Amino acid sequence: MSLVELIAQADERGLAASGLACLDRCLPLLGADDELLRPLWASLADGSGWGDSLDKARGTLDAEQPGDDEAARLTRRMLHAAPAARTAEAIRPWADACSVASLRIHRLLDPAADGTSADGVDAGRTGDTADLPPLVAAELRRQTTVLEVLAEHGPNGLRRALDLSIEGRRVLRAVVSRRARSGA
Repeated sequence: MSLVELIAQADERGLAASGLACLDRCLPLLGADDELLRPLWASLADGSGWGDSLDKARGTLDAEQPGDDEAARLTRRMLHAAPAARTAEAIRPWADACSVASLRIHRLLDPAADGTSADGVDAGRTGDTADLPPLVAAELRRQTTVLEVLAEHGPNGLRRALDLSIEGRRVLRAVVSRRARSGA
């Protein structure tokens, strides 16, 4: 099943986890603490204050900075666009936008890509994964797996979704570090 189809069928918890996971994996671009979004993950598990946790996370990260590149701007926008109401109707467009933004970020940072932000992203989301650069293909797999795990295991799949985010964050942190060392 394609990523677009998985998002269309996901319940509110799956959608919230999907968007949150995309955002979580991109945090290294902002130099944010790895624990910044942990209260949001906890709210998905126990149903507690999504809105309060979201406000705290937003308050920790400033608005766009003059030195932000496109990838950092996309990451900040994911956080600031998150809806306070955790309903499927409110979360679905955000989760979808986070999916696209995260794939574009990975495309921008992929050393095998040509630096453009959109080539192949939409096709990859609908199932055509041919010719995707490695970093983008890996992000697409993580997004798909998060939604599949949550659809299959419900709240019990949250730990696996978080683990996938941590893994993706480490990968992106390594890419950012490598780019900084090479002066790219």
